[in-house]
Amino acid sequence: MKNVLVTGATGGIGIAIAEVFAENGYNVALHSFTKADFAKEQAEKLSTQYGVKTMSVCADVSKEKEVREMFDALQKDFGGIDILVNNAGVSSVMMLCDTSEEEWNRVIDINLKGVFLCSKEAIKHMVHNKWGRIINVSSVWGNVGASCEVAYSASKAGVVGFTKALGKELAPSAITVNAVSPGLIDTPMNSHLSREDINELCDEIPAGRMGKPCEVAHVVLFLASENASYITAQNITVDGGWIS
Repeated sequence: MKNVLVTGATGGIGIAIAEVFAENGYNVALHSFTKADFAKEQAEKLSTQYGVKTMSVCADVSKEKEVREMFDALQKDFGGIDILVNNAGVSSVMMLCDTSEEEWNRVIDINLKGVFLCSKEAIKHMVHNKWGRIINVSSVWGNVGASCEVAYSASKAGVVGFTKALGKELAPSAITVNAVSPGLIDTPMNSHLSREDINELCDEIPAGRMGKPCEVAHVVLFLASENASYITAQNITVDGGWIS
């Protein structure tokens, strides 16, 4: 039975990813930094519902010491992580001229540096086992950029570049590294949008609707499977044909 770590497992997409893995028999570790109690509740719920081993972990993914301690705990309780889903992230909506250095660093540190630090720790176990999966959650804005979201777009574009490079680096060790770039998904992160804004955006999307978190989660599940063993260094866009 494979062990999975989902970072940012208390957001809409993170919860869906954790659940779809548990539903399919994986042991799941749910990470959160700001909602540790909720992550613990979700872990207990998944364990009860699906009969798999779960645990919750708390760490600031932008801090190397905290990430290392998190993986030490995972090694102790789980025996290591076979599949890493780097989903932790924050958004930032403002014009570049209003973006402070502090805000820029916050977004880059969590969205990109966090992927680097977590991947670096996870790789140790994966290389030893000659098997592993790293799936990074990016965004369509990492592909094309979004006005008034320069820091966010830059961080997610960095995730895509990171994915392509690391996928090539780890391929000889039978470790795949891929990214999933969601479009407009019905999650709390988009709760700032008005109904009118959502309707206008859906008019631009060929599928005519927002995506569901479970639709992203099932792509992640596939990329973690043996059936995806020849797919690496790729960025899969899940956006209903919007930006593709």
